[in-house]
Amino acid sequence: METLAVIDFETTGMSPDDGSRATEIAVVLVREGRIVDRYQSLMNAKVPIPPLIVQLTGITNAMIRSAPPAAEVMRQATEFIGDCPLIAHNAAFDRKFLDAELARIHQSRRQEFACTVLLARHLYPDAPNHRLGTLVEYAGLPVAGRAHRALADAEMTAHLLLRMETDLRTRYRLSEVDHELLRRIQKTSRAALDPIIERYRRRTPVR
Repeated sequence: METLAVIDFETTGMSPDDGSRATEIAVVLVREGRIVDRYQSLMNAKVPIPPLIVQLTGITNAMIRSAPPAAEVMRQATEFIGDCPLIAHNAAFDRKFLDAELARIHQSRRQEFACTVLLARHLYPDAPNHRLGTLVEYAGLPVAGRAHRALADAEMTAHLLLRMETDLRTRYRLSEVDHELLRRIQKTSRAALDPIIERYRRRTPVR
């Protein structure tokens, strides 16, 4: 059974292209239907946090001043993730910051992302919207802590992922749900979902 790494960043802004940097990272490892390990750290990139972001996240400039350097944190996080396939809620956001922070320490991402926003649009079309907090409430999942803190968001994304895996196994009589299938689902249209999963199911043992 593969181990998946659920990742979440808190940042000073919306994109590294506008000079925004990461302020916090969390990684939650998921294997065999449960959370098996966690990594979390604030990180000091020497970039001030705007007041609106402080209000949103609760991460203050004073907290960042006493945090370890961003480069040190990213080396630790990269070692923790290893070669595990990656998961994030709104993965396009986290992917940009991961790639930008890795580039600063002369490293690059080796694995691809699956996105729980894209997956939720296929699997839970009746949800009011596909924000993380809404989906946690919709699915009756545990609230791990304050929203917009990296570890809480990563843990809630991990619980959402586990629910998705369970629902896929039940709905389509799958013995397992791997990262490859999740990436196939997020890339296809909802109308083509059943044929995609049926082809996958034929190559795996049925419960």
